[in-house]
Amino acid sequence: MGIELAWIHGVYVLFVLGIILLMVLRRDTSLISIVGIALLGLVATGSLTMAIGGIFGSFIYAITELLPTILVICIIVAMSHVLTDTGVNETMIRPMTHLIRNPTLAYWVIGLVMMVISWFFWPSPGVALIGAVMLPVALRAGLPAIGVAVAMNLFGHGIALSGDYVIQGAPTLTAKAAGIPVQDVITASVPLVIVMGLVTTIAAFWYLRKDMKIGNIPATSSETAAPDSVFAPVRVPLSGGVRKTLAAAVPILFLLDVVAMFALDLRGGDATALVGGTALLILLVATMLAHKQKGLEVVTTHLISGFQFGFKVFGPVIPIAAFFYMGDSGFVKVFGEVLPAGSQGIVNDLGIALAHTIPISKEVAALTLSAVGVITGLDGSGFSGITLAGSLAQLFATALGSGAATLTALGQIAAIWVGGGTIIPWALIPAAAICGVDPFELARRNLYPVSIGLLVTTIIAMFLL
Repeated sequence: MGIELAWIHGVYVLFVLGIILLMVLRRDTSLISIVGIALLGLVATGSLTMAIGGIFGSFIYAITELLPTILVICIIVAMSHVLTDTGVNETMIRPMTHLIRNPTLAYWVIGLVMMVISWFFWPSPGVALIGAVMLPVALRAGLPAIGVAVAMNLFGHGIALSGDYVIQGAPTLTAKAAGIPVQDVITASVPLVIVMGLVTTIAAFWYLRKDMKIGNIPATSSETAAPDSVFAPVRVPLSGGVRKTLAAAVPILFLLDVVAMFALDLRGGDATALVGGTALLILLVATMLAHKQKGLEVVTTHLISGFQFGFKVFGPVIPIAAFFYMGDSGFVKVFGEVLPAGSQGIVNDLGIALAHTIPISKEVAALTLSAVGVITGLDGSGFSGITLAGSLAQLFATALGSGAATLTALGQIAAIWVGGGTIIPWALIPAAAICGVDPFELARRNLYPVSIGLLVTTIIAMFLL
């Protein structure tokens, strides 16, 4: 078997199960993750001081690993703020509103625009932008507000966020936890994201049309409608010509980034750096053009708001990521060479042992990763538990001998579709508020399409393993 399992392996498994239990109970996992890191260090080193110091060391390791991802998201959110304040975002997507002439076109156009916006800006800024500009147009075309919310959720927080091909925040997290290159996860996720996206959006549209025909559509609630400030952000002076120029330049620059990624074979950190640098330049230029003499101070204000958003999103992720990094190379970096002789890392050791004791099939592995993804998504963040999916994918792939990338992508997709803002009510409140619908009704309407999509995607993953 290569190595006998030791106490440290048992402690790791115990805390993994504890983390899953807390996620099922919708409780926070930061405390148990921190205690788990300390106990792993104590069992391995026998030193209380090293165990306590290891908590801080594991956080440093996790932040170091995640910092490029956190930073690019902070910058992109900061950029989206200035583009929204100047009206550039609205100018960018307003031409698309001319395509919305009936409910069917409204659903698919809003969804596709939301997907593209979310690839480059992330869904959170995209919700307010799409809702403010396209909701009135969609309502006039006959698509109910709940249909707009469904389209924004499924295409933005579902398809775009689960693949995350431009910013690469999600695949970076899962790939690091699984110990494989980011590009492997991205490549493996493409067919799964396509299947999940097509099945879910088509099923959701079928249910929506069916209910529209029989009049089973909830009315817009004034109590949940977004405040005026959401639809009319504080505007800053910017001439029409400059605004239109920026509206054309922003998508062109990001498309050039995508071209450069393929032409120059930029992957992982290099691709992230290119996107982040482009967003930062757009932020600087747009702010200076809009605020002129005050631009120097306003740039800092936008950066601060971006950093606040980024660390608010990733604050709960860092402790749990730190724990799961201890299952791989992170343990040696933090505590030194203290694992049992012959160990290949805690997760690899467990995978090898699993392969020798339990007959693991592709079907069992795929079903398990989907279930784990769903469970980790129950906290409503979608990101806090995807490192667990990556870690378990590595374990099962070791037992199977292959399939790490596909299993990692499957767990990532399941976690983000469930927790990223499609079927957890408290995660989709922004979209519900923008459209003026009940978040629980929106979650209920998304439940069947997302469940059908996950089932079909899991079955497809079994054939791809």
